[in-house]
Amino acid sequence: MFTSKKLSLVIGLLVLVSLVLAACQPAATPAEPVIQTVVVTQIVEGEPVEVVQVVTPTPEPEGPRTLVICLGQEPDTLYPYGGSMLAATQVKEAIYDGPIDANSFAYQPVILEKLPSIADGDTVINVVDVAAGDMVVDNDSNPVELAAGVMVRPAGCRAADCAVEYDGSSALQMDQMVVTSKLLAGLLWSDGTPLKASDSVYSFGLYMDPDTPNPTRYTGEHTASYEAPDDVTTVWTGLPGFLDATYYLNGPGTFTPLPEHIYGQYSPTELLELPEAARTPVGWGAYIIDEWTAGESITAHKNPNYFRASEGLPVFENMVYRIMGENANANIAALLAGECDVVDQTSGLEVASELLLELQSAGQAVPTFVTGTTWEHADFNIRPVEGSASGDFFAAWDADGDGVGPFGDVRLRQAVAMCMDRQSVVDTVMFGQSQIIHTYLPPNHPLFNPDAKQYPFDVAAASAMLEEAGWVDDDGAVETPRVAQGVTGVPDGTLLEFNYETTNATQRQQATQVLQQSLAQCGIKANLNYYPASEWFADGPDGKLFGRRYDLGQFAWLTGVEPPCNLYLSTEIPSAEDAFAGQNNPGYVNLEFDAVCNAAVQSLPGEPSYDENHLAAQIIFADDVPVVPLYLRLKLAATRPDFCNLIMDPTNNSEMWNIEEFDYGDCAAQ
Repeated sequence: MFTSKKLSLVIGLLVLVSLVLAACQPAATPAEPVIQTVVVTQIVEGEPVEVVQVVTPTPEPEGPRTLVICLGQEPDTLYPYGGSMLAATQVKEAIYDGPIDANSFAYQPVILEKLPSIADGDTVINVVDVAAGDMVVDNDSNPVELAAGVMVRPAGCRAADCAVEYDGSSALQMDQMVVTSKLLAGLLWSDGTPLKASDSVYSFGLYMDPDTPNPTRYTGEHTASYEAPDDVTTVWTGLPGFLDATYYLNGPGTFTPLPEHIYGQYSPTELLELPEAARTPVGWGAYIIDEWTAGESITAHKNPNYFRASEGLPVFENMVYRIMGENANANIAALLAGECDVVDQTSGLEVASELLLELQSAGQAVPTFVTGTTWEHADFNIRPVEGSASGDFFAAWDADGDGVGPFGDVRLRQAVAMCMDRQSVVDTVMFGQSQIIHTYLPPNHPLFNPDAKQYPFDVAAASAMLEEAGWVDDDGAVETPRVAQGVTGVPDGTLLEFNYETTNATQRQQATQVLQQSLAQCGIKANLNYYPASEWFADGPDGKLFGRRYDLGQFAWLTGVEPPCNLYLSTEIPSAEDAFAGQNNPGYVNLEFDAVCNAAVQSLPGEPSYDENHLAAQIIFADDVPVVPLYLRLKLAATRPDFCNLIMDPTNNSEMWNIEEFDYGDCAAQ
């Protein structure tokens, strides 16, 4: 209960519904509406206010059933190569089913017979002859033209220690991976045209076209050829030397089939704006888009050619995506009024978590909280860009000439980690629905290493470590920051005071305020600064984060099925040399970490080196703590109380992945 003043307001939200049967049928007597009283917390002039809303749910209409999903954001485009908004993904799940899903830290085939595998023989590693001038993958996994002086891995070599320098003329053999995928037989586009393997090969051509906007063409650039020998088979061949840990995706799973019989007459540039591609595309999924009314709705109907139609799927005859905006209270009110069956995760429901839990207790709505694979973290600026000092703390950061600032001392980083009460953030800001994390992997990931060092909130232990590092409490007053005495590169008397910065998102502001208070208990003064996301994430060299112009900075990375140790390779430090394109914004350098991480990402699942090196990389990362892993971001959606089969999964970005199975009614009988 809030302790500040309250204002009681009563809003009558009455939805009057009359049921009309066909003209030849007598009118039905409407059921008596059930009145619900809902308390919604709003902010009025900076104060929390409880607003009582009286809601009458809309009675169920007779006739064909319609699924209504309320979106917080409007998609940018439904063309797979046109954008990457989550709101677009929510709609595309209804149009394109799969081709491969990612649930529970693993992949599942949707329109493939199975995932290719080495064990089954539909993936093979051939030994091939290579010569000067051939395209190969070098020891650092970069596509290069083979020439004298290039370091490569000969056939059978799986690590850097057996790489050789090509002399320009000698015979050389390398490993080459070939992946064969099989589509399900009888797949049809929603217009009734057969879906062929060649539609995926056509998609590969679009993926690689320079006029197609694509944040990364990594797989394509490591591809020697991609072919369709028949209507259901694709064969992907990698460049010699490229052994991909997720090779089973290198087919329709990466190169989503697109209808060549429709799109083939247009250029890649034209497809970006073509209504038939961007707004009403043909797919193979459960529904067919009828109309997209900008700012209002996207309507669809059941696809009669859906490959699971014989299972009675999809359940609904019609579907509507309502574009509602990110006002959590408005979305919840619409759900309670029966205007939405589902309110999706783009709707900003996180700020109303407490209300949703209360509604769940009252049996009026069902929120689904999932800790996904998006992890929030606070990054130390270990190697600031020259001239980027902010305050006295970084004033002499390059005094010893090695470019390493005060956060170069691992003891300071470990102490800061122990002074951040992350559990308090989870308990208050996240309403106990999330969990703290200790590496770049969530604890439920199959490759999470429980032996990695952890940093519980411990003011006493952190204070002792700070004293050892030369940051002393010279006045015995907790409310004043510690000062430097004998800290390398930092003048004596410098306050332990730095900027703690992030975006201006509400949840991040709330979290950093909690952490600021816990840091103060250790004698660390953190000055909070917030920026619009466009400014915070701007490209280097001028951008705050990736220009390495911050002290302690918070943001989030997405971890998928594969562990992302490569984020912190020393080769990934944003700098002028790589046009500030790297992702290792802390400037973390540990050659042992580089070695085990590279060994892991250049191994294949099932090989001992794959698991061993991914586990070892986490041990080093946790000991060095270049960033403080904070907590897992929540994915949150809400449904009517009798909704069935909405399953939010940690590794599937969209809760619509099984939209064909959505239903409401007697869920126990489903």
